Amino acid sequence: MTKKDLIAHVADNAEITKKQAGVAVDAILDGIKNSLSKGDKVSLVGFGTFSVKHRQARTGVKPGSTDKINYPAKNVPKFKAGKGLKDAVL
Repeated sequence: MTKKDLIAHVADNAEITKKQAGVAVDAILDGIKNSLSKGDKVSLVGFGTFSVKHRQARTGVKPGSTDKINYPAKNVPKFKAGKGLKDAVL
């Protein structure tokens, strides 16, 4: 499912225009992004939890050679599926 498909689905189920559904979907995604950028968690009961995980700096090996590469520490988004989502997928 693409973002366009999601907007069409929201528009059909909420009986609103695709333009209004697009604004709603964008607002939800922006809210999640803004919360994660601040380091906050976003919990959607029955769906899952979005959070930020800190990855430590590490040293790797460049593919095709034996050169060492230093990967810096960084924050990455993490998602943990909730019970409702897990049950729906099974």
